[in-house]
Amino acid sequence: MSRKTFHLNAFLMGVGHHEAAWRHPRTDAHRVLDVGHFQNLARIAERGKLDSVFFADTLAVGPRIERNTLAVFEPVTLLSAIASATERIGLIATASTSYNEPFNLARKFASLDHISGGRAGWNIVTSGTADEAHNFGLDAIPEHARRYERAEEFVEVALALWDSWESEAIVLDTESGVFADPTRVHTLDYVGERFRVRGPLNSPRGPQGRPLLVQAGSSESGQEFAAHHAEAVFTAQRTLADGVRFYRELKGRLAKYGRAEHELKVLPGLVPFIADTAEEAKALEQEFTDLISPDYALRQLSTMLGVDLTTHALDAPLPPLPAERDIEGGKSRFTLVKELAEAEDLTVRQLIGKLGGGRGHRTFAGTPEQVADELQSWFDAGAADGFNIMPPYLPGGLADFVDRVVPILQDRGLFRTDYESTTLRGHYGLAPVESRFTHRDARVSA
Repeated sequence: MSRKTFHLNAFLMGVGHHEAAWRHPRTDAHRVLDVGHFQNLARIAERGKLDSVFFADTLAVGPRIERNTLAVFEPVTLLSAIASATERIGLIATASTSYNEPFNLARKFASLDHISGGRAGWNIVTSGTADEAHNFGLDAIPEHARRYERAEEFVEVALALWDSWESEAIVLDTESGVFADPTRVHTLDYVGERFRVRGPLNSPRGPQGRPLLVQAGSSESGQEFAAHHAEAVFTAQRTLADGVRFYRELKGRLAKYGRAEHELKVLPGLVPFIADTAEEAKALEQEFTDLISPDYALRQLSTMLGVDLTTHALDAPLPPLPAERDIEGGKSRFTLVKELAEAEDLTVRQLIGKLGGGRGHRTFAGTPEQVADELQSWFDAGAADGFNIMPPYLPGGLADFVDRVVPILQDRGLFRTDYESTTLRGHYGLAPVESRFTHRDARVSA
């Protein structure tokens, strides 16, 4: 009997996940505007047979543009360029349900799926910062529960739009002059609380049927949304006990929606600092920590915690924080950071040092074998179906993981030695999705 294997996603950001990566001599800050840099990163990930690469996105410049910004390129556009430079790696882009319309977004992802030959994935977010709200004519962040209610309806419409073309709709019969079979292209006539969409989508059904659906929220609303829709979940869990608890709780929600556990993969994030010895790895991590700009980190921390810390003393503990129920932004990240500070009795300076690598995701410094051991321990304990690898600096941090850690995982029978599928859904062990309209004539109603 073969050993169960796990999934690996490369979460890519600029020249590294560490907020000071662009200042470190191991990176070239000018590459943040070079599409060739990102194509090269995807090729490195593909060399390691990773399931996918993933780009986060925010719809604002970030907490302090003087020091850094989290995203430069719109990710679906960027991944279209990456698709032409790769063959098998999955391509996952973040897109917001709060500041988009279902028709336009469904069309973008259908196009990416065609361009890539079936490798598209959508990381569904509801956007929880005031800066984003201000860019779309709002005075404040929409209420957390309301954002998820909109997301539910948004996803239902997008799924229906992807279904509006059956797989056999394109005929291309040049002799008879039939381009498509109109009986296999369906209007929706959808009327809901927030959206009215006639359809059909003006992009035929993609190779996967629909993109892989990914979600990253760990709040109560986020978990319920993931249990209903997500096929992969990117999550921030700092301890093994927390990881096991989250994994069991999320998987336990699936039956409510008629879903089996294997239909959703849980991938905790890990920021690995890799070196020949543990001491060298820890020293490398400290080099990056020493380059953190406190004013940038304080603004970022203020956004996470919903309280202005920009004038707060660095060597003092956190001030009293709002209750989670009063947070309208990222509730799960607020709770994670608050509990981290309280559990370790951290000063603000110590807290921003711990958050600098991955904004709350677990950071680990060690040898390639120690990193592999860490991943295996979480997998064997039932805390993960795979991992969201977040290299602290790029491209070197990704290359070290692919060339030094992946072979160890392969030797242990924990990770594939070659691709077995051409699609992202296939990499995650999921079949293509048939249109709901196949072999029947039906319309979608709210």
